[in-house]
Formats: sequence, structure tokens, C-alpha cells
Amino acid sequence: MASPSSPGDREKVVSKLPGWLRQEVKVRTAQLGVEIQVAVEHGLRDWCALASAPDAVDTTGADSFSTWLPPGQWEEFKAVAGQRQVSLTQGLARAMRLWLDKNPAPSVKRPEVPRRIVVCNQKGGVGKTAVTAGVGEAMAEGADVLHPVRVSKHFAAILPSEEGSDPLTLEDLPGLGLRVLLVDFDPQGHLTKQLGHDLLPMDGDSLTRHMAGEGMRDLGNLVVPIAEDRFGDRLHLLPSCNDAFLLDVKLASVRAREAALERALAAVEEGFDVIIVDCPPSLGLSMDAASYYGRRRPNEAPGQSGVLIVVQAEDSSADAYELLTSQIEDLRADLSLDLDYLGIVVNHYDARRGYIATSSLQAWMDIKDPRVVGVIGDLKEQKEAVRVKRPLLAYSPRCDQSVGMRALAREIS
Repeated sequence: MASPSSPGDREKVVSKLPGWLRQEVKVRTAQLGVEIQVAVEHGLRDWCALASAPDAVDTTGADSFSTWLPPGQWEEFKAVAGQRQVSLTQGLARAMRLWLDKNPAPSVKRPEVPRRIVVCNQKGGVGKTAVTAGVGEAMAEGADVLHPVRVSKHFAAILPSEEGSDPLTLEDLPGLGLRVLLVDFDPQGHLTKQLGHDLLPMDGDSLTRHMAGEGMRDLGNLVVPIAEDRFGDRLHLLPSCNDAFLLDVKLASVRAREAALERALAAVEEGFDVIIVDCPPSLGLSMDAASYYGRRRPNEAPGQSGVLIVVQAEDSSADAYELLTSQIEDLRADLSLDLDYLGIVVNHYDARRGYIATSSLQAWMDIKDPRVVGVIGDLKEQKEAVRVKRPLLAYSPRCDQSVGMRALAREIS
């Protein structure tokens, strides 16, 4: 059925498609950045131009499907379908199958050099671990599945939505599909525990031992997968070990200690697109090594790797921020490093806390270099995910915090 009332000189068409095929078209058009109505237009055009009809498509359970087409195209399609003695539902399904075959999904763009994101702040309790995990999960979500993201050129895209806000401000987009390694560089091991894994035993191998030149076997043997369907085999973890409390002592006697983390992780870099390091709340030698690891390498574009600073909308975070950036600036100067700031993430934000929260957020937003790249709300879903030891984006993929993590991942990509 076609209706003449339409935007853009098109007419509305109502037919039927099976749900699985409609979803596949929806995902593919999002991957390619084209409108569904354009895909249908091209699919029908190409199907009508074929010398013979392609194989049948299973249309069991087909339900209502509507779109907008150029005037006259639906009538032309109906005539061709009649000549080929196929129903309109079957003809439309074959046309969309043809369009999918002619427009394959784009491959994931992988960086030539693995990106290195160092998540840091010497102040504890700001949520570095939650941001590390959330960004990594967002980057590892499947590129063949749509996920809710708040997308805008304006800063509002990374602000938590207010209670009762319009859910239509969200857009479903394909995941980034990257291979991600989360490195638990904190001796407290919160990242390891939150993702449902045990700390490495003190008498066994560990990242600390490899950084100190005492590794027992290939570091890759310590990497474990995060077993959730939505991440496929793309999200992995290098667990922490309590011996990381000794790291600064061990590094004091290591030659070129600032490069110790880079030397250790070089053994696993090849298998990943992004490596995200959850740093301890420290300004010691381990933080020097983490910062050095995030430096820009030869032929690497600015902003691909660097430090991501997590803060809160309160005064003590500002003091800690000054100490951390002073250390980073000293490293930049002393070692002549090209060390980029990837931005500031304001975590645990809750506007209901009043003037302290809102004025602190404004103060962070007033900093232009580095700028705020994400604001994550203080909501219950993150705490619940920690309690059940599951990744947030698997536990509650549509909650506001998950949407915020996806926005942050895209903001720094």
C-alpha cells in the first residue's frame, strides 16, 4: 500500500518483512551510515533490474514494515513482482537480501599501533576502575549489533540525562568491535574482582615480576577472557596480584624503570587494538611507568594514546588533579615525552547534591586543556554490577551509565 503524503517528495509504503531481516537491514544501514529508505529504494531498483528472480527468502512471521520511496517505484515493483509470480512480501524480502549482499558490513578499522589509554588520578575513590572497565566494554561491543548511544556535537551528549528525559535522544549505533585488554595495575585488584576473577597468587607469575625482569613465563599466559556474549572474544583482562604493592621498591633497582611497563606489555600488544591501564592511586614510580607507556610513539597520531584523568565534582579532586598534572608535566619535560591528555572524566556526578556538585562540574568544564570528555552519573546500576561481578554494559546495557560510557568511548576514539 502506498500513500501520497510524504516528506521529501516520497510516498509512504506499507508492506511486510520478517523481523530478523528487518533487524539485519537496520544494523547494516547504521554501519554504513545510510537511511533505511535509501537501502529499500536501491534494493528494489536492483531487484527489478535482475534478469531473473533470486532464491526465495523465508518470510515466516513477517509483520508490518513501512518506509518512504520515490513516487512510482512501488507500483513498478508491484508490476515486476506480479510478472515473476511472487508475493509483495517475498519480493521485498528478496530485494533487501540482494541489497545486503551488495553492501557488506564494513570491517572494523584497527589502529596500526595499539592504542594505550592510562586511566589515572592519585586520589582514591574517584572511580578509575569503573571508567577503565566501562570504556573498555564500550570499545569491545560487537560491530554487528546496535547499542544505545547519546550522540551530539554539543556537550549535552556526554552529560547524564535528567530523570524523565526523552529516551528518543538516544540513537542506536553499531559497537566499535575493538579487541581490548584491560590491565589491572592496582595492587588492590578492584578491576580483577569486579569482573569476577581472582587475583594472581603471590608465589606465581605476575605483571610486577615481568616489570622487574623476574617473569616466569610468557605474560600472555596470564591474560583471561571476559566471558560475556556481547563482547565476543574481544575483551580480556590482565589480572592484578598483591605483589604490586612492592612494585615501586622493585622498580627502584630496575634499569630504565620508566619503560618497565612498556617492556612487559610488549609481549601481548600484538593481539589487541586498545590497552587500557587502571592505575593505582599513587604518584610513585609505577605512575611514572604508566605515564611513559601512554606516550605518543613514532608515527602515532596525537590523541590516540595518553592519559585519561578521572575526577569527581567536589573540591578534593581539584587538589589531586593539580598534583597529578604537575607530575605529568615534569615527565614531559624531563624525558621529552609527547604525552597527550585524552581528557577529564567527571565521575559519580549527581546534580541533586546541589551547589557543590554543579559548581564543581562547571569548574571542570571551564578547563579547556585538557577538556572534559565525559560525565558519568552516580547511579545504582554500577554498584549492582560490582556486587554480582559482571561488566556494567552486560549487566545493564541500556542504563544511563552504560550510555555514558559509550559516549565517552566515542569521544576519545
